[in-house]
Amino acid sequence: SAFMARHGAEMARHGLEFVPVSHPFAQALEPGDHVGISTDVEETLAGFASEADKVTWRALMAEFPERAGVLGGLLGTPMRRGPLARFLWQSWRKLGTARSLDMARFLMTSPRSWLEETFEDPRLRTALASWGMHLDFAPDIAGGAIFPYLEAMAGQAMGMVIGKGGAEVATRALVSMIEAHGGSVECDVEVEQILHANGRVTGVIACGKTIEASTILAGLAPKHLRRMLGDGSGDARFDRGLESFRHAPGTMMLHLALDAPVPWAAEALKRYAYVHVGRSVEVAAKTYAEALAGQLPATPLLVVGQPTLFDPSRAPEGKHTLWVQARVVPAAIRGDAKAEIVQRNWEDAKAPMTERILDLIEEQAPGFRQTILAKTAVSPLDLEAGNPNLVGGDQICGSHHLTQNFLFRPVRGFADGRTPIANLHMIGAACWPGAGTGAGSGFFAAQGLK
Repeated sequence: SAFMARHGAEMARHGLEFVPVSHPFAQALEPGDHVGISTDVEETLAGFASEADKVTWRALMAEFPERAGVLGGLLGTPMRRGPLARFLWQSWRKLGTARSLDMARFLMTSPRSWLEETFEDPRLRTALASWGMHLDFAPDIAGGAIFPYLEAMAGQAMGMVIGKGGAEVATRALVSMIEAHGGSVECDVEVEQILHANGRVTGVIACGKTIEASTILAGLAPKHLRRMLGDGSGDARFDRGLESFRHAPGTMMLHLALDAPVPWAAEALKRYAYVHVGRSVEVAAKTYAEALAGQLPATPLLVVGQPTLFDPSRAPEGKHTLWVQARVVPAAIRGDAKAEIVQRNWEDAKAPMTERILDLIEEQAPGFRQTILAKTAVSPLDLEAGNPNLVGGDQICGSHHLTQNFLFRPVRGFADGRTPIANLHMIGAACWPGAGTGAGSGFFAAQGLK
């Protein structure tokens, strides 16, 4: 990200340390079968069933540096008329008309369409389609092809990194940086209202206390920003856009302490940081439809994180931690796709849904349950209670569908984070360029404040 390019060295001085991962992700398919992506291209290709797919993969890798430059440039461009026009002009000069149109078509393509156009092996299609589900792109949602593509190519080219000692290492480093520059961070202080007068922000009310401020960066889900503005921003269309902002379906999480690594039937899965558990593109599409209908999905896509395989400092010697995301689930339960779970509130449905998730892992790893020392289940509503920006357990703070992305995130005309109120800026995943840990929207805002 642009933020890390500029501030990475300083972050490192304040304690940020990464552990490199050479085997970023794999897909557990039928028990004992998998497709995995590693930084060793020959190892990756050895798992492909189609010779044509191997040729295609090499061709995609060859063109990836150029395409990554264009896509990265897009993600690094503020959604304002001037910067966007410059990006489009430079991209057209680089790619030409035909390839520019091909790129535009690709950005509008669904994961399934791109995968079926590109690869023969349904196993490989499934392995890549799972990445779309992270960002609310089920297999048939337009605009979702970019995410399976980027994760596959970046994973092959560079692997991935995880924070040494735990994800909070980045937060600790940021707080240390802020304090080193004379700033301060206050926790457990709830902002109740954003104050403004004559079209300009003046401060906030937090825990009943008025705090004056000349500039505010609001890392909020749109509905919370609208609530904190009281009578509104003065721009009715902006206010309606905040109110109608759509959130993605929810996520359920399990956090597990293990006595041993997961005993995957496909032994090679013990080498991967992320393991997606899901048998086909069709099952992923069905899961998404079930969640949208308010049904607990019969076979949710599981994202299984195995951090202690690469960073043993996260657990006592010889022990392991595991986190599991169930993608996707409804925030409000109307029924169960398997007609087994009768509970209709998450407090009661959490336990039987946990068993369903564990059953899916047990199918892929016989004996898994015997390795569990302790577990904590976190429902979509628990996620929201812990972080109100995760509305309904939406971990990405808003759907990234085409009508709510690019120039339309979060509201048309305000995709650069500015608001109708002077010196009040929106940042966070609800703003362009969306979810992730790249600090994109905050970096854009900071450049505008200089």
